[in-house]
Amino acid sequence: MAGAPALGFIDVERGTVARLSAIFVLVVALAGCSPQAERFYGTDLTGVQWGRELVLQDPDGRTRSLADFRGKVVAVFFGFVLCPDVCPTALARAAEAKKRLGADGERLQVVFVTVDPERDSAELLRQYTAAFDPSFLGLRGSAEETRRVAAEFKVFYEKVPSGSSYTVNHSTLTYLFDTQGRLRVGVPHAMSAEQLAHDIRLLLKQAS
Repeated sequence: MAGAPALGFIDVERGTVARLSAIFVLVVALAGCSPQAERFYGTDLTGVQWGRELVLQDPDGRTRSLADFRGKVVAVFFGFVLCPDVCPTALARAAEAKKRLGADGERLQVVFVTVDPERDSAELLRQYTAAFDPSFLGLRGSAEETRRVAAEFKVFYEKVPSGSSYTVNHSTLTYLFDTQGRLRVGVPHAMSAEQLAHDIRLLLKQAS
């Protein structure tokens, strides 16, 4: 009989541990999350009330909008063709991210919006985006349309005199839209192609 209390204590301890484990699993399930849930490397913009409309012309003169790309993740970047470093770096990163996605790369649409429609003609935009990937699409509008779209996306840009011409200072964020056309992620310029591919893949996973 001397061993009975010890056995009883062990049984109670095991039962308590089992009940606590069950409670933990239940709480996690009810919370709808996991300690190892994936997160975006970029800034989560889910639910923002801006960046909802993008209507401009493609190089063929057709009016395009975000609705045209439903079912794909859309990456939108604002820049200009004569940009010396930021724009080509961002588009090269997008091209590399697409390669890293493998077959899922076909579910990505990269859109380059010019903030310099005065110099960036339709044909120039076509050649520029195709140099990074044939599927990349350049969009342009009038000066007023450009201002309106930039304001909708909180994009800053301004002409800066440079010698006998000018350059353009502008925001460097890339915007990711999910397959339903909702703005979800802001990608800073410092993010790598691998991190960008991760965020795109996560949006695709959420859509499945």
